[in-house]
Amino acid sequence: MLISPTSKIQLHLPEERQASELYALIDKNRAYLRQWLPWLDTQRSPGDTLQFIRTVREQIQQNETLTLAIWFEKNLCGVISYHRFDWTNRASMVGYWLTEELQGKGIMTEACRAMVDHGFSRLGLHRIEIRCAPGNRKSWMIPERLGFKKEAVLRDAEWLYDHYVDLIVYSMLAPDWKKSHH
Repeated sequence: MLISPTSKIQLHLPEERQASELYALIDKNRAYLRQWLPWLDTQRSPGDTLQFIRTVREQIQQNETLTLAIWFEKNLCGVISYHRFDWTNRASMVGYWLTEELQGKGIMTEACRAMVDHGFSRLGLHRIEIRCAPGNRKSWMIPERLGFKKEAVLRDAEWLYDHYVDLIVYSMLAPDWKKSHH
């Protein structure tokens, strides 16, 4: 699987041989990512990251998820994924993270645009959600830039280590995407 939103940004299936590199990126960004993402404690070693890669590759084979590594100018810089496809309703949710040092360059907006386009045009999805904590402005600016509709704020929707956080739900429907992006 390869999606190239631009010549500088590419999305690839994560490979087992990249486990140490991906772990190093997670570890370097651990404190930053921990503000918003609940899974950092599951990644304590390159072995944990290798297991993550094996698990998501199995889930991809089973058509349950799609997780891709983000590369910018040939450097691994983050991850974007469809969490659990709901094939009955042709729906899924996109999640993502990017190394702090490369934020503000439009990388994640372009990666997200490519994933959403792929979801509607190739996977046949009808509805795509993105959920972000209200305090995570950098994250929720992405669905806003892409024209997603803000639907709701889910109160105390996610446990983040020692407290709950609200989540803003953004959605895009296939007919709306096709109208606004073609």
